[in-house]
Amino acid sequence: MATLPIRTFGDPVLRERCREVTRVDDGIIKLVENLADSLPRPGGAGLSANQIGVPLRVFVYEDEGEVIPCINPRILSTSEELEEGMEGCLSLPGISLPVSRHLRVELEYLDLEGKTRRIQAEGWLARVFQHETDHLDGILILDRTDRESKAKALRELEGDIVRDVIADILGGD
Repeated sequence: MATLPIRTFGDPVLRERCREVTRVDDGIIKLVENLADSLPRPGGAGLSANQIGVPLRVFVYEDEGEVIPCINPRILSTSEELEEGMEGCLSLPGISLPVSRHLRVELEYLDLEGKTRRIQAEGWLARVFQHETDHLDGILILDRTDRESKAKALRELEGDIVRDVIADILGGD
């Protein structure tokens, strides 16, 4: 369908709690197609609807080359065991932060036919589900990391924003 720009830090849509999808219709199917087209490959593990400016509870993730949509996802259960790992985010380009996540999760969601599905995931895929679900709740990895890492990332992001503004003013890249 369309490759859409990914919203980046500072865009208010990234901080909104997304609305539930009331029915899976042609509009939702088109949204999923746009998400799939907009997910960078390689390099993107998942992409949430608000990252392309649509505040609905939908995300896609890539698993072994297949892009899978999750509509109205919710995490039903998590392991007590946590694992810290470095995470990046398409909405925070160039930033990688230590984030502690549950090692295992059970996710419930609707597929494109409106059927309820459940999947149990661990490790990397569990991390992806938690990351994308956070996006739908308006939570960024900045909110899940330690204070020092957050401060450093914010300084980097602020520098990038200032450079972009100056480039726009001067008419250059």
